[in-house]
Amino acid sequence: MSKKHLGVNTICAHIGEIKDEQFKGAVSPIYMSTSYAFEDVAVKRYPRYFNTPNQEFVSKKIAALEHAETGMIFGSGMAAISTVFLAFLKAGDHIVVQNTLYGGTSNFIREEFPKYGIEFTFTKGYAVSDFEAAIQSNTKLIHIETPSNPLMTVTDIKAVAQLAQSKSIKTTIDNTFASPINQIPIDLGIDIVIHSATKYLGGHSDILAGAVACTEKDRETIWNVAKNLGGSLSDFMVWMLERSLKTLKLRVKKQNKNALKMARFLSAHNAVKKVYYPGLRTHPQYDLAKAQMKGFGGMLSFELHDNYDASKFQKALQLIKPSMSLAGVESTMLSPYLTSHALLTQEQRDALGISNGLIRFSVGIESVKDLKADIEQALSKLH
Repeated sequence: MSKKHLGVNTICAHIGEIKDEQFKGAVSPIYMSTSYAFEDVAVKRYPRYFNTPNQEFVSKKIAALEHAETGMIFGSGMAAISTVFLAFLKAGDHIVVQNTLYGGTSNFIREEFPKYGIEFTFTKGYAVSDFEAAIQSNTKLIHIETPSNPLMTVTDIKAVAQLAQSKSIKTTIDNTFASPINQIPIDLGIDIVIHSATKYLGGHSDILAGAVACTEKDRETIWNVAKNLGGSLSDFMVWMLERSLKTLKLRVKKQNKNALKMARFLSAHNAVKKVYYPGLRTHPQYDLAKAQMKGFGGMLSFELHDNYDASKFQKALQLIKPSMSLAGVESTMLSPYLTSHALLTQEQRDALGISNGLIRFSVGIESVKDLKADIEQALSKLH
């Protein structure tokens, strides 16, 4: 059967599995070997070459979900994104970067690119005109993230892709927050899709991984750098990732539904000053999000009124976990200024609108009434 005609849940469950020819097991076997034969074989396999059986096959699942020709699995999201950047940029080149994005990506660019002689410009905003204004004669790459971390800004993927194509510039996107269930950037013209697979692709807060989906040609360019940097993933973790991907759509659909309900609940709450969620009609890019996304995602952010302490509120939670990461089946909250964007200066965070009172909320699969009750009890303890 052609992958193009399979449903998403079927792709999640079946594409990229390794058939157990010996024992006929229902799930892929794990090939833990770090040493493979080199004579009389079609492929010389080695973990650092991203081509062990488990690495190779789960990459096919990622590629199928992202409508890409091929994919790669990395040891972390930052291993994936840094490798891609270094694969397409060299000394004297320039990259245009969206100004609202994951703090680790921003920090990598600011800290490492000057060492390589790579020039960069962060856009003033996230409209297409902001990207066009930042392009220079030596621009080789445009990088976007939508919805963005942590303010859930939405960038017009198709418009940015068309702008880049008109100037022969490569495009990359961090699709972590949306996941391929909610958004297919390649269908909108993006060249390379990047994930922190630790998040929705893994989905159970027990995997650290990264992923890339792209053309065969771009993969070759990325691989030539990746094999030197060594950011591969162990086969046990690759196997864990395949296990998790089988339920990706089931999890994300539930998280989408819960997040919309929680965003509406918080928006109507008298203790809440502002809610950032692309599924709310009050979101400035609601129409754009509706046009380019199949679902609005499980991530939102909000700010309490000034008479509520964000830290004390999170400590008072009993069900929702104050926790560093996101996208697990369990709901979590954190303060970006202390975690995901702690590497930025206060001035940089202020410029982006990331206040010290901002709370990022990763909505899980729990009963919504229980999530609401936990927030209410936590708020009641602050007065």
